[in-house]
Amino acid sequence: MSQRALTDPTVDTPSLDPSAHKENKKGRKKPCEGVIQRGTKSKVWYRASVHVWRCWTVQSPVSWCTLRVHCDVTGTEKTPALPPSSSLASAGPRSHDPGHLSGQFFFEYLVVVGLKRKAEAGSYEPQITYQFPKRDSLAKFQKEEEEKSLKAIALFCFPEGVNWAPLTEYPSETFSFVLTEVDGSRRNGYCRRLLPSGRGARPPEAYCIISRLACFGLFSKIFDEVEKRRQKSMAMIYPFMQSLREAPVPAPGNTVKITSFIPESGTEIISLTRPVDSRLEHVDFRALFRCLGDEEVLEVFAATVLERRIIFIADELSTLSQVLHAVAALLYPFAWQHTFISIVPTVLIDVVMAPTPYLLGITSRMRDSITDTSDVSGRQVTITEDEDTIIPPKLQEELLQALGSRKKNSTEEELNKVVSEAFLSFFVKTVGHFTGHVRRRGGSQTAIFHKEKFCKAAEPKANRPFVTLFSKTQMFDIFIQHVERNPHQEGFFHKKIAAYQKAEKTKGGWARGRVV
Repeated sequence: MSQRALTDPTVDTPSLDPSAHKENKKGRKKPCEGVIQRGTKSKVWYRASVHVWRCWTVQSPVSWCTLRVHCDVTGTEKTPALPPSSSLASAGPRSHDPGHLSGQFFFEYLVVVGLKRKAEAGSYEPQITYQFPKRDSLAKFQKEEEEKSLKAIALFCFPEGVNWAPLTEYPSETFSFVLTEVDGSRRNGYCRRLLPSGRGARPPEAYCIISRLACFGLFSKIFDEVEKRRQKSMAMIYPFMQSLREAPVPAPGNTVKITSFIPESGTEIISLTRPVDSRLEHVDFRALFRCLGDEEVLEVFAATVLERRIIFIADELSTLSQVLHAVAALLYPFAWQHTFISIVPTVLIDVVMAPTPYLLGITSRMRDSITDTSDVSGRQVTITEDEDTIIPPKLQEELLQALGSRKKNSTEEELNKVVSEAFLSFFVKTVGHFTGHVRRRGGSQTAIFHKEKFCKAAEPKANRPFVTLFSKTQMFDIFIQHVERNPHQEGFFHKKIAAYQKAEKTKGGWARGRVV
């Protein structure tokens, strides 16, 4: 097996057989078989369209500072803040109906991105061909910032790079990405790629909506309406998107109705409903469990919860975005605090060299950019880490049992509930006792958290190694900082902890304010 230069020479870098992904007639790659091998331990085979491994720190000729500059240019890590005129906070007076959210637009931009042929044969450049709304009254510096933001959006719509061939068939696909701003806030990019109407071979085009709302299902329905109008005339998109922009954003569990006119069809009323549980409105766990078995999901979760470097590889952009968002959702009530790029554009591939934690999605055609496969003879990824031992054995069994209880043909809502409840219960049992180690500062409105006592108080003792490791992560630290600043604020997680502690107390398992 070929190896790249490693900081730790005893660790093998993942390698894959490039021949396992053969091109089909439409120019799209087929999923391959993958194998996970843990040193001399048993092998686990699975057939899936996504592969995941722990990425080791590698010696790179490109410094992290240079990577940050690259990110700044494309808007991935440091996307320039939008001008005040497009800020949600300055969106103007909105409805005060409790069923709607005040001060929010459904979206900031709708753009259509096409591929423009360059002088080089077979080379294309993503270029915005339509934008709504247009901002003609911006100051010079605001226009420059907007241009940088739009350039980043175009790159994420076609992350595979410039090498394309005109197509006569191209199945429509919908995916999402995240743009992180300088203040740490995030905007969601929803993208649908399809072959534009016409005759003969032609490159695909992409519709992209940028929004502060994280609700994949809602924007998928909006894309259906945009696509239906685009087939008739580009001019028909404007009135629909204008009506949508003027409509109040519904609160979770509520519906907003958009009235739109289509020639030959008449007036239509489009209903857009947000799920009741806003925690999961951007998540669909079905892709994750189609690609990975339950044990493999636990390994991914273990690596993620300890903030390691993880790369996912898939053929389909939709698979990448759904899987990465699903993995991030497993962490609730905690949140991933490091680099998160659900679909890495070719120009940002050097980010895999970063020494800091990340969750990255890489398309299959970019695999050679991150692994040296020149003399690989088998389809094999070698992992010598401890992902299968991080979670305490008893809790592993409970998680597998909970995941195994899902129905074979579960709906999206049913699966989301089973999965989210299983992992939320894991955090309740491992770190839920943090509430007993938060002390008020005299008459102050803030509090202080006693980490050392918290780690020693974890019960049973088998949980303490995990709790100690997890308490050192940034996601736990940020969570505790919020608790210290807002000791009286109790949310969904606190309610789950209280219910669990009450049940344990009833069973006689309550002792000294600890969860056992």
